[in-house]
Amino acid sequence: MADSSITGMMDIFRHPIFIIASLAFWVNLYLEKSLDIFIPYYHSYGDDLMAMPVVFGICLQLMRWIHPLKTELTFSKKQLLIGLTYFSIVFEVVLPWLSTTYRADPLDVIFYTIGTGVFYTFMNKPALQPKKFPVL
Repeated sequence: MADSSITGMMDIFRHPIFIIASLAFWVNLYLEKSLDIFIPYYHSYGDDLMAMPVVFGICLQLMRWIHPLKTELTFSKKQLLIGLTYFSIVFEVVLPWLSTTYRADPLDVIFYTIGTGVFYTFMNKPALQPKKFPVL
């Protein structure tokens, strides 16, 4: 019998949005790096849209493994805003300033913001716990 404390903590990694966003990222990476296929709009903004549900999802799962609230833990709006701001500054200001490999694009921040909204609305919820039925 599986330990419910372990299986219950995998909920973020099983969330359909997390799975779709992760797969979209990896498929796009494979297409671009292995097959040299670039899907125009996805190449420019798709990964930016998918990034925040994946990044916040991984962070939330890691926090749930170590925080006393476990599956009840969620991120506050303030925490998400700080994460979004940090991500935007690093990828749209600092890295383009340090390297020509990166290019600043203000539209990326819009897609990070939409992704953060998707995470907040659909994924940032306490995990439902299975009901325990009394033993007869």
